[in-house]
Amino acid sequence: MTKYETLLFDVDDTLLDFNVAENAALAQVFQQENIATTPAMIARYKEINDSMWRAFERGEITKNTLHNTRFAVALKEFGFEVDGAYVETVFQKYLQQAHPYVEGAYEVIAHLAEHYDLYVVSNGVTITQNKRLTDAKLAPYFKGIFVSEQTGYQKPMPAFFDYVFERIERFQKDKALIIGDSLTSDIKGGLQAGIDTCWFNIHNIENTSTITPHYEITALHELHGLLSHKVPQY
Repeated sequence: MTKYETLLFDVDDTLLDFNVAENAALAQVFQQENIATTPAMIARYKEINDSMWRAFERGEITKNTLHNTRFAVALKEFGFEVDGAYVETVFQKYLQQAHPYVEGAYEVIAHLAEHYDLYVVSNGVTITQNKRLTDAKLAPYFKGIFVSEQTGYQKPMPAFFDYVFERIERFQKDKALIIGDSLTSDIKGGLQAGIDTCWFNIHNIENTSTITPHYEITALHELHGLLSHKVPQY
């Protein structure tokens, strides 16, 4: 039998397909605001957004700075002057409506909830993540949903995990496992917090970092074998 009792899940690109959701939301935002886009513009926005998220994880910028400036910074490079905070509210409105599953997510979560205590740990926006998980019919399977906006801290900060651990009844670190797609957020955070980690390498990329997860999977259904100790530890 598996030693784990508590499973902590990231949301984007772990349970819900963020790339699909993001692309749909971006298309609606730019259509509403009459901003003609090109593939190069979308790609550049994503580069800037990713860079700002890494800075947020390192504690170099706040969540408000990230959300209120990413669109303004990206679009300015292409000659558009926009109110970044306003565009962000429009984006979040459309993003809340998008909740495509990562392959197998619903079935895997529904099964695991019968055997483990499941919790969400996300760096997203509270109202957005709650609505997406609810609309995707995943929320009832989780005993708690922890989002950085509500905790006042973000992954990989130890304080984020301390906040979560203190609010899980009878929590034991040696019986907890975090599953997420981000090495710098989920895996680094889990390692620093002293719990086991499972990197969901959803895009099947090479790990060139110095961050070494305890386990690695490329599909969610592999969790069944891992939790039965059929998957070798990394």
